[in-house]
Amino acid sequence: MSTSLPRILLTGFDPFGGESINPSWEAVHALHGKRIGGHRISALQLPTEFAGSLHMLKEAMRELTPVIVLGVGQAGGRQQLSIERVAINVQDARIPDNAGAQPVDEPVIAGAPAAYFSTLPIKAMLAALQAHGVPAEISNSAGTYVCNHIAYAMLHLAGKRRGMRAGFIHIPYSPAQAARRRGAASMALAEVVRGLEIALRTAIATPLDRKLGAGTLD
Repeated sequence: MSTSLPRILLTGFDPFGGESINPSWEAVHALHGKRIGGHRISALQLPTEFAGSLHMLKEAMRELTPVIVLGVGQAGGRQQLSIERVAINVQDARIPDNAGAQPVDEPVIAGAPAAYFSTLPIKAMLAALQAHGVPAEISNSAGTYVCNHIAYAMLHLAGKRRGMRAGFIHIPYSPAQAARRRGAASMALAEVVRGLEIALRTAIATPLDRKLGAGTLD
């Protein structure tokens, strides 16, 4: 494997909330080691833990010095790929994480800004996904659990390195998960992987985002 190629760091999570799988990890793991647009992908499984995930993320970003960091997380109930616009500096856990921690109204990083916007070209990524028939949307909330925690941390850490961009995408349940929940939306692993590839190719090729309407009324 060439070590001279610029790196992309993709992160997913281990199962949580009583699940036996987490499609976020399955999807990013499928892309580990692949070459996209002259960049090499490294996939990292993060624990669904506030403290543990932050520690692993810091180490990986320090060692790999990626030019793009893209976090991926499961959001059961969502119907399409949700490209997150913003991450907020708060932890407010409805359920304990996998280490038993359940912070309420605590900052992700004390003294840091209230929020960060994605530094990836989210509108261009949305347009590319939709053009390829992949259901996608812009989301204005990554929640207040470990996904938002990591999205915020990625943006905070990436902002300290020149040229490093970061963002986060939520994905629906896998079909196996949705089969146990009447009426739940799902997306096949192959389609999620295809969507991530499209999103990454677009991010690599788009230094300045497009100006497209994708807001909501609620």
